[in-house]
Amino acid sequence: MSIDNERITNLQKKTLSPRILVVDDEPDIIELLELTLARMGMEVSSATCINEAKALLQSHPFQLCFTDMRLSDGNGLELVKYISQHYADVPIAVITAHGTTENAVAALKAGAFDYLPKPVSLKQLRDLVKSALSLPPVKIESAEQAGANQRTLLGESESMRQLRATIDKLSRSQAAVYISGESGSGKELAAKMIHERSARYKQPFVAVNCGAIPENLMESEFFGYKKGAFTGAEKEHDGFFLTANGGTLFLDEVADLPLTMQVKLLRVIQEKQVRRLGDTQEKNIDVRIISATHKKLNQCVAIGQFRQDLYYRLNVIELNMPALREMREDIPLIAEAILEKHCQETKRPACRIKKDTMAMLKNYDFPGNVRELENILERTLALCSDVEIGIEDLQLPNQAFEITTKDTAEVTQTSVNKLQIRADHNLPLQDFLDTLEKDSIIKALNESRYNRTKAAKTLGITVRSLRYRMERLGLND
Repeated sequence: MSIDNERITNLQKKTLSPRILVVDDEPDIIELLELTLARMGMEVSSATCINEAKALLQSHPFQLCFTDMRLSDGNGLELVKYISQHYADVPIAVITAHGTTENAVAALKAGAFDYLPKPVSLKQLRDLVKSALSLPPVKIESAEQAGANQRTLLGESESMRQLRATIDKLSRSQAAVYISGESGSGKELAAKMIHERSARYKQPFVAVNCGAIPENLMESEFFGYKKGAFTGAEKEHDGFFLTANGGTLFLDEVADLPLTMQVKLLRVIQEKQVRRLGDTQEKNIDVRIISATHKKLNQCVAIGQFRQDLYYRLNVIELNMPALREMREDIPLIAEAILEKHCQETKRPACRIKKDTMAMLKNYDFPGNVRELENILERTLALCSDVEIGIEDLQLPNQAFEITTKDTAEVTQTSVNKLQIRADHNLPLQDFLDTLEKDSIIKALNESRYNRTKAAKTLGITVRSLRYRMERLGLND
């Protein structure tokens, strides 16, 4: 190789080296990070305050940023928010002093990738750099792409758009995430999306239903065991934590964990070490925890069913899944996607939902959320041989046929006839339906001795829905 070619090659290597920004007002910390990162083949630029950092960000592209929380001209949290807003593809790690974990949590919630406690561990530093530089690029997904991607949460409502944006933000962080929401609202899918968009996307995603594991098997299933550790242990077993090492462990229905197991789980999360049953040594683990439950976890803490210290470890950032009834405008899009999927899987001709049938679906409360919608459509496809799905094909519970004013215009008289509703032709359709609805509610209330919870259960609707309908029909007096 000629001297000129060698210079060009070296220049290209230098140009391709990741550039890292270090922001700290302590010369010793800057020097430590510069030396360590340079040995890893990185180019390092440093700043001693927020204004210098912003100037460097505007003049150079960076692949990673480290910042102290206390700077001469402000708080590092300000820089975290600035980078998250203006340079979303640049992961930022905060350096925190001992005992200031509150600042670290605040930074994670503001969009930081991770944090390093002082004194800085070189091993943790190297691991963090490798993880941050492994992040996939930020993808700006259009509505059409989101709809075509079956591994995403469908919907164009404002709540669903915000949810997807939050998931994208969380995927560029290492923070523990707690996903709350009703059963069937898509908590596991959200967890998978966070994992697949994160730096851990090439590593395992292990989903565990905590409520489905017998209590006497929990320790061996979570932490693993060595051969011969107990009767029946005929071979070594890694357990959930070691299987998920390097990746993500999703603890579904975490509120169902018994208190004794919560103590052991807390220790593993704090120490980042696990010891298999029958083993004498602990193994280091690097696992991101995402947890979920349909229960109110803070209420479980209040009544002593869930440890407060574990709650704060798991709930660094909370992600709330909206119920399907809170985004009714998304029901057609989700229903059509489910139909298309099942038609392809069963190799049957494409089906469509009639306009009045879709109006009925939009009016239904879906206590089981998207999972219930999928079950209804799957059952309908199995029983319906037609290419068009009508109201009678859905076999929905009775309350689904209570038509709201908004949807009345979409329900044709033909559909009403199919339901064998004998309307009084002297009344407008809506008035007649209101009369039926009112009679049904009064009957349920009388039978339950005006216990609204029992009446709602009889009608197959939520108490909140019953309250709304009673108010609309003037039954609250």
